[in-house]
Amino acid sequence: MAEDAGVEVVPGIEINTDVGADELHILGYYFDYRSEVFREHIRILRSGRYERGKRMVEQLNAVGVGITFERVKEIADDASIGRPHVARAIVEAGYAGNINGAFGKFLVRGMPGYVERYKLSPVEAVEIVLQAGGVPVLAHPGHGKAAEPMLPDLIKAGLRGIEAYHTDHTSAKARWFVRVAEKHGLIVTGGSDSHGPGMVKEVPIGGVTVGASAVDRLRAASEEIRRERRL
Repeated sequence: MAEDAGVEVVPGIEINTDVGADELHILGYYFDYRSEVFREHIRILRSGRYERGKRMVEQLNAVGVGITFERVKEIADDASIGRPHVARAIVEAGYAGNINGAFGKFLVRGMPGYVERYKLSPVEAVEIVLQAGGVPVLAHPGHGKAAEPMLPDLIKAGLRGIEAYHTDHTSAKARWFVRVAEKHGLIVTGGSDSHGPGMVKEVPIGGVTVGASAVDRLRAASEEIRRERRL
């Protein structure tokens, strides 16, 4: 269908990882989503998110927040269950006025609905993407303080790019990460990070764009990775 419309669909994934009390997100592009090794990793991650969602609801029920896990699953539809889906159930049931309020009252660290997620390191996430012939990219490095200290280890593990252009990056911050990418020979990428309507932050698709050369470089990097790994 996409080919008929003249649109190229790039397989992509965002993997949340932990670095102490901070977190880093690793993007993967042009990976083989049919890879059984990759699919097994994703099954483990989705299972962890499912169980985390159940525990959130249980903890919220224990403090009088009357939502059900069945409703959270309906809200998530076929997506991997996450805190935004629980937050929408909270708002829908009248325990918070909006998604941000639901997070602040119930779902951030220290609040009654917070549950630690399945732990995965950034280096492990990079390897998961590489195993499927994909291109690992550091997402929105301006979030938190863990990105730059981790960069040498991530590059050693096989990181190929940095998301310099992002909704939350100022122009100055974007220029800084472009220089960091150039220094280390990494691909410069960008994106709106739109998660669709009804999420914590409403960001329109296409709010941040990059040139087609970024896509060309990602495609070429994937081909190189697959040759190196004989995939």
